[in-house]
Amino acid sequence: MSVSLSRWICEEDMQLFAARLKEAREVRKMTQARLAELLSVDRRVYNRWERGISVPQLDAVVRMAQVLQTSVDSLVGLAPVTPPQIHNPHLQALAAQMDSLSDEDQQALIVLMDSLLKRSKMTQLLIL
Repeated sequence: MSVSLSRWICEEDMQLFAARLKEAREVRKMTQARLAELLSVDRRVYNRWERGISVPQLDAVVRMAQVLQTSVDSLVGLAPVTPPQIHNPHLQALAAQMDSLSDEDQQALIVLMDSLLKRSKMTQLLIL
């Protein structure tokens, strides 16, 4: 059973939700199209949510909070929008699992990540 937020919030609250949704997306450096894809909704539907033209179902708001790595409270204005440590949701999910790796595997991952970051910095220097 889906519950519509429009039954619970007034037009002013809808605009606040839309603004908070946009802020949370931008803090995570995501496009509307990418967030819509991650939410499995049409980008036009997502665009209406972010403009405050329509209100998503409650289950969609919960999915948004999960994908944006924030809380429903922050999306509806009850808590501040906080930037995630890692902007890419897939990397965030992988990072959450890293502690379960053995010490040896964690060390190998550190070496790999360090070499990728150094390579990226070298590439940037060569471009300049």
